[in-house]
Amino acid sequence: MTRFQSAAALSLLLSLIGLAGCQDAPSLQLDPLASGGRDGNAPPISYAAVMHIAAASRSAGDFGNAISLYRHAATMEASNPEPLAALGDTLLDIGNPDEAIVNYNAALKLNPHYPAALTGLAKAYLKTGRPDLASNPLAIAYQSTPNDPKLLLLIGVADDFIGQHAAAQARYQQGLRIAPGDHSLSLNFALSLALSEKFDMAVAVLRPLAYAPGATPQERQTLALIYGLKGDQKAAREIARTDLDAASVDHNLAFYETLRRLSPDARSRAILSVSAASRPQS
Repeated sequence: MTRFQSAAALSLLLSLIGLAGCQDAPSLQLDPLASGGRDGNAPPISYAAVMHIAAASRSAGDFGNAISLYRHAATMEASNPEPLAALGDTLLDIGNPDEAIVNYNAALKLNPHYPAALTGLAKAYLKTGRPDLASNPLAIAYQSTPNDPKLLLLIGVADDFIGQHAAAQARYQQGLRIAPGDHSLSLNFALSLALSEKFDMAVAVLRPLAYAPGATPQERQTLALIYGLKGDQKAAREIARTDLDAASVDHNLAFYETLRRLSPDARSRAILSVSAASRPQS
């Protein structure tokens, strides 16, 4: 079993809203300024081809090439928000949310209701610690796609970050009615319940996932956190040691006790601050 550092075990809310992880793929290169083949007679590459190669480059982890290609695609179709939104997503991949925000806003100037730019902008605001600013783009996106579980997840996360836990839980439940098997919604729902001190309900939501075959370390360690906040150190230790060495387990349990001594508001801020700081990059 792979052992994880104790700080990584506390990667919570924001890690659930990151973009999809990178997949292995061949690195593709393209000179976006080339106008033809070696003899100069080949037709110029199309917008669709540039976007396709940019997406492949991003999937392969070649973010520099992807960024160059998306920027070139934006010049090819200056009225199309798609490449600007994709550029924003790629900038989030490399941990540059401020520049991503610039590109999402540029996409929204072209189409104020473009879904990818609205959700991307909300993610960027969450990653920069400005959840209050995420509310407006999420509200606009919700008008068009009120039954999108991923959007409901984002709205719930934003609500949790501003302390509106009841509203967040309503969004997670709404999403789970649409996608009952969605682990991200269940995990965030359980954590939100714990933030509002509904520990038994939180355990009931998350325990079946955390003990199921194929459960992730994040699901198990979030359950350990919930047990720790409840004051059940025995249960917290039992599940924490599935992924952690003994020293890390002791470290986490001591941290849970520190959290228990805080006021509910201070505890929520501390947990969410840790989750943001320890978020792994996609």
